[in-house]
Amino acid sequence: MGFLVQLPAYRGPIDLLLYLVRRQEVGINDLAIARVVEQFIEYVELLQDLDLGDVADFLEMASILVEIKSQSVLPKIEEVDEENAVLESESPDQLIERLLEYKRIRDASQILEEMSSRWQQRYGRLCDDLPARQLDLGSQPIADLQLWDLVSTFGRIIRESSGPPPTEVIYDDTPIHVYMKRIHERLQTEPRVLLIDMIRPKVHKSALIGWFLAVLELTRHHGAVAEQDENGEIVILRGENYGSTLQVAEVDNYSAAGIRASNMPTQMR
Repeated sequence: MGFLVQLPAYRGPIDLLLYLVRRQEVGINDLAIARVVEQFIEYVELLQDLDLGDVADFLEMASILVEIKSQSVLPKIEEVDEENAVLESESPDQLIERLLEYKRIRDASQILEEMSSRWQQRYGRLCDDLPARQLDLGSQPIADLQLWDLVSTFGRIIRESSGPPPTEVIYDDTPIHVYMKRIHERLQTEPRVLLIDMIRPKVHKSALIGWFLAVLELTRHHGAVAEQDENGEIVILRGENYGSTLQVAEVDNYSAAGIRASNMPTQMR
């Protein structure tokens, strides 16, 4: 979508705005949603051909922003504490009876706890002969992952993996299919591959960009799936349409004949 939001608090694409609002990096109260809608209407009026897909995407993201802002600005209904209301309506005799009942229950629970402790000391717990259950990671649900999550994680990888500033210009002409092949070979033997494990420490930024493009290409055309684990690391898995062979000719900007005719290296530096 070519539409860009122009507000004092933010300037850029609306999908990135929604991502930043969800991460609380941009205050929802500082955004005028009505102005965003007006700008989109002006943008649509300038278009010669209306793209219904872009309109649907905008309506979805704008409705989410409206929902987030409404939850932030609308007053919240205070829940009535029913238990305190019941206690205030009871007579002194009823309160005393309630306290005595509570004491009887507490004494009974202490007796049961002591009996349980003595029973455990008399009879030891039997061992469980059942084998340990192994978790099938491939059957676990895939977390919701957006493009901005990948960009954010790659930014962190660049900061952690980059070495000192280079004293000379380094040009890495390694083709994308070389990085794709390395990831594809790991996926042949492992159900889940951590991207950070594939990248050597202090690697050059141009190589990190190659890894990033390889992940996008594998998820886009070759049946791989990218997600984030609980630590924020990018994990690559075999998807439903994952193929056991990697067709280099299907890689964007590289054909099989062009690779054979070029002088590009086929091994990573």
